[in-house]
Amino acid sequence: MAASQASLLLQKQLRDLCKHPVDGFSAGLVDESNVFEWSVTIIGPPDTLYEGGFFNAIMSFPANYPNSPPTVRFTSEIWHPNVYSDGKVCISILHPPGDDPNGYELASERWSPVHTRWRSVDSWASSLSVRVLRAKVVGGNENEE
Repeated sequence: MAASQASLLLQKQLRDLCKHPVDGFSAGLVDESNVFEWSVTIIGPPDTLYEGGFFNAIMSFPANYPNSPPTVRFTSEIWHPNVYSDGKVCISILHPPGDDPNGYELASERWSPVHTRWRSVDSWASSLSVRVLRAKVVGGNENEE
């Protein structure tokens, strides 16, 4: 049941994203038969070290989306303090809801299906491209915009 609800929500969010594109971001399905795997491209924003670059990634949504966050993994080579060497993105909004077991993040910074700012994919996708690609390489962090 949860997977079918997540599937319907993701289909709607992808349709909405196609109808109302986010500057510097595009998304489509990796495989037309699987709405839980998206292929995304983020265009490097102006006035950043990434300006003019095209960065591809895979967004994988869990069956219980939106209760749990997707994972994002760059398939393009990219150096950024919030991207591991395997391409996996590590930003607060993509961490599971609740308190951080390590005490580094506030629960309000982590994924929540009720955050109005993150309610639809197009809003947080735009923020992801800003957070990941606009942070300064030296001493940067995901909160700089």
